Amino acid sequence: MSTISVGSLQELDGAAMRFLEAAGNATIIAFSGELGAGKTTFIQAICRNLGITVEVNSPTFSLVNEYFTPEGDSVFHFDFYRIETPKELYDMGYEEYFYSGSLCFIEWPEKAPGLMPEETLMVKILVGEKEARLIQF
Repeated sequence: MSTISVGSLQELDGAAMRFLEAAGNATIIAFSGELGAGKTTFIQAICRNLGITVEVNSPTFSLVNEYFTPEGDSVFHFDFYRIETPKELYDMGYEEYFYSGSLCFIEWPEKAPGLMPEETLMVKILVGEKEARLIQF
């Protein structure tokens, strides 16, 4: 298990760069952590490191947002917080996204038990002392 410590918002972009390097070829990356732990904030930093310049927000109500890298590659950002049943994910065609080869960032994967592909990189964001964050994967 790897851990990246983030002590302040100023350290976030550097942490996101280290994370991307460590994640290698992972395309499906799932982020868990308590409400307010910083899942969306960390995904925003990752997207900045990928060169995405549009505003990155959690798709709490739409379930998925699509962003584009400068090369034109799709990046999908999911938020499963409001999912009530796995059927909602089947109805939205989640498998097409997950198996597209595009980067997929998923918040609240625990709301979709058994639906995360085996190769999913699971990330846990923990709140430490003085608002520091530990990113474990």
